[in-house]
Amino acid sequence: MPAARPPSDGGTRDRIRDAAVLRFARSGFDASVRAVAADAGVSAALVIHHFGSKDALHRACDEHVLAWIVASKRHNMGRATGGQLLQVLAESDEYAPLLGYVMRSLQSGGDVARAFVQHMIDDARVYVREAVADGIAKPSVDEDARARYLTLSALGTLSLSLTLDPPDDPENFSATLRTFLAEQYLPMIEMFAQGFLTSRRMLDDYLLYLSDPPTGGEPDDAPATATTSEEP
Repeated sequence: MPAARPPSDGGTRDRIRDAAVLRFARSGFDASVRAVAADAGVSAALVIHHFGSKDALHRACDEHVLAWIVASKRHNMGRATGGQLLQVLAESDEYAPLLGYVMRSLQSGGDVARAFVQHMIDDARVYVREAVADGIAKPSVDEDARARYLTLSALGTLSLSLTLDPPDDPENFSATLRTFLAEQYLPMIEMFAQGFLTSRRMLDDYLLYLSDPPTGGEPDDAPATATTSEEP
């Protein structure tokens, strides 16, 4: 089901804002007002007339995209809180530039990035707890920390992938994201289902460290530092 369309007040201002979202998604936030104006088919002076400055235009784009995230999540609440928010947002090609803008925000930081990540963390807390309650997932010593890690690791992998191999056209961003998800699902599910380590020794060692961390200096049982010597 396509994502819900965020509120719009129509007119030239919206056309400029929508062009800016696409331009920022394509070129990053260093894109000039002149480039946005050319995309919107207006003069740079008209962009300034409507928004006052490039920073204000950027804020308007942020507000628009944040409204879209909230509307998309509400429109697809069941799937979003089931761990499929990225898939939900990627399914409609119409909204690919908006998702591309979100990814640019993840790379540069800012309000959109923080809000998007927090939405995903909040959803992860819900579906991970439900998975534990249903016997699908193992419990964690810190459920909130695990949900945060799962979210940040997934988004970090996506952000790095897009940084190293960006889509040629943000209008094709949905296809790019679907390809990424398809490539990641097998190793992700295998890791979750089978695990990676053959024992929990590393975890037990770390839990002991947490309960009794070193207070400073070298522990008594730390291995001696290697030194060079002439003797064999």
